[in-house]
Amino acid sequence: MIDKNMRIVVLYGGFSSEREVSLTTGTAMGNSLKKNGYKNIIFMDIGDNFFKELLEIKPDICVNGLHGKFGEDGKIQAVLESLKIPYTGSGVAASCLAFDKAYSKYILRGAGLPTAEFIIASKDNQKPPFLPCVVKPAREGSTIGISIVKQEGEYKRALKIAAQYDGKIVVEKFLDGKEITVGILGDKALPPIWIKPESGFYDYESKYTKGKTEYLFNTGCTEKETAEIKDTALRAFNAAGCTGYGRVDFIYKENTPYILEINTLPGMTETSLLPQAAAEAGINFEELVEEILYTSGELHG
Repeated sequence: MIDKNMRIVVLYGGFSSEREVSLTTGTAMGNSLKKNGYKNIIFMDIGDNFFKELLEIKPDICVNGLHGKFGEDGKIQAVLESLKIPYTGSGVAASCLAFDKAYSKYILRGAGLPTAEFIIASKDNQKPPFLPCVVKPAREGSTIGISIVKQEGEYKRALKIAAQYDGKIVVEKFLDGKEITVGILGDKALPPIWIKPESGFYDYESKYTKGKTEYLFNTGCTEKETAEIKDTALRAFNAAGCTGYGRVDFIYKENTPYILEINTLPGMTETSLLPQAAAEAGINFEELVEEILYTSGELHG
């Protein structure tokens, strides 16, 4: 049983391209814990002095509400472990592997799991290896820096856009199918959600603009297909060594769940995908956040 008087620091904000999303996630998680009766919640917007602040506060546990670089990539996890502070979410190695879309693809392929054909490119590459293809920075989130290339003339511009965010670029074969996401909580896969963006591409605007995307639990998949998708999500999550909670995104095409990526710190507002899936499974937002605290907090530090 977790002590509701313990000192909990909610890490949020930071300096990644996903700062604004992180502020929303961290606020929602911290306020939820307050509603659950946790009396000592401290919000910390990660800045230049955060290391000193952590040493002074001496938290019993950190709730990691960060997104993007220095939140999901294993770096803040390494800092917390060096300070022997427990934290929510996956550990150092799993965070690093899952955040890097190139590393994670090698891990998935090594585990015999389906993912789109891909290459590691550089901004100097001249011709696309596939058409159509998806060009993305290897270490970025929220579909930032991603382009869909349909004609050869669009390729160099797509590389240039991706290179603004990362020197390592992943180019993968475009798969035209249903985009489905599966939330993971502990050792269980939550009900899958079919993501239907109005534009046909689930980009940053589609994710964070109300009404731009439909989210459906009626995925059109059979029970057998749904079970396979959920099993593949769990296998991918475990193959990367992830723990606590997360989300696995797919393109479902020709009866195959092709894994797009593993998200170790998904958005955590009440309308985010993981909380929606939890609610469909009968777990409200306050219960979900407390479960994340309970299952993750004792794994690290």
